[in-house]
Amino acid sequence: MITSPSQQIVDQVITERRSVRAFLPDVVAPEEIQRILEVASRAPSGSNTQPWKVYVLTSNSLTQLSEKILHAHQHPSTEEAHTEEYNYYPVKWVSPYLERRRKVGWDLYALLGLARENKQGMHAQHGRNYAFFDAPVGLIFTIDRVMEQGSWLDYGMFLQNIMLAAKARGLDTCPQAAFTQYHKIIREQLQFPENEMLVCGMALGYADMSKVENSLATERESVTAFVKFLT
Repeated sequence: MITSPSQQIVDQVITERRSVRAFLPDVVAPEEIQRILEVASRAPSGSNTQPWKVYVLTSNSLTQLSEKILHAHQHPSTEEAHTEEYNYYPVKWVSPYLERRRKVGWDLYALLGLARENKQGMHAQHGRNYAFFDAPVGLIFTIDRVMEQGSWLDYGMFLQNIMLAAKARGLDTCPQAAFTQYHKIIREQLQFPENEMLVCGMALGYADMSKVENSLATERESVTAFVKFLT
């Protein structure tokens, strides 16, 4: 099979994208961020509804939000008031999803030298989410509450476009559902209206490849495991 240069580039960008959990402090130019979002907005959406809304955080706005969420995360006595507005994960885990989730978690903790009994270390590592893993850019995504399940499918394609457009420019990302627990803090800090629901966050910047956590390579099932070809 003959492959074109454009096919090779697209395939490479998709396969090389991964969730990065340690970033360099190098600044990302505002015009670069804007162009990434412009490209990503070409994602398809039902009847061209374009259900996405993005808050771009850098410098002081990023630091202030991170500090407020980290304070709540580090003080469990106040954490009970913070719950997700929607279930990102199943209420009841079943196979094979439970095993996949456990494996990626333990693989990451093993790289970081965190034993299973080190609950404090795991809690601290989870808290790294709320500093956007030290990325210079944090993205917060919201959706209008009137939108239904189909628009969330559209939103996923938009998020993927952001990650691929960033990767094509030598930047890396980490999509973060962890922020949903602290939607009240985020709403207050960013002052977005009640009709907007938090979807997720995302770290954006240049990967620090000297950090061991960025050597994590997640496994994927073979095509034959999840596809049936019908003739």
